[in-house]
Amino acid sequence: MSATARREQSFLAFDWGQRRIGVASGNTVIGQAQPLRTIAEQGSARFDAVAALVALWQPDALVVGVPFHPDGAAHEQTERARRFARQLRGRLRLPVHEVDERYSTVEALAGGAADADASAAAVILDQFLRGLSRQSDVAA
Repeated sequence: MSATARREQSFLAFDWGQRRIGVASGNTVIGQAQPLRTIAEQGSARFDAVAALVALWQPDALVVGVPFHPDGAAHEQTERARRFARQLRGRLRLPVHEVDERYSTVEALAGGAADADASAAAVILDQFLRGLSRQSDVAA
């Protein structure tokens, strides 16, 4: 399928953390993410907040940042973020893409982010969207 024939897709991205989850939105038309908000709720209220955003934005798919050590090795938070991705997939019945999120918060803070978590989610989604764009360029 050529890039011009590809339909618009919208995404919500999550920068998962034990205390907070940053959220960003974006789509393939604009090709750039925008920070939305940070979810600070815990327990089932956390998934209720995520579900409310999904209902509002109606994305085609979700993107979850998965942290790794600088050398690429997995660690405890890697598995927790992947578990969050699996929970989203199971609860919301949407495709979930995982993205290496190393340095996303550092990049967000370097850019002067007012909300580091939501801005880190935007960095994650921008990285994902660039990957989609490269795939479209190769396929064209």
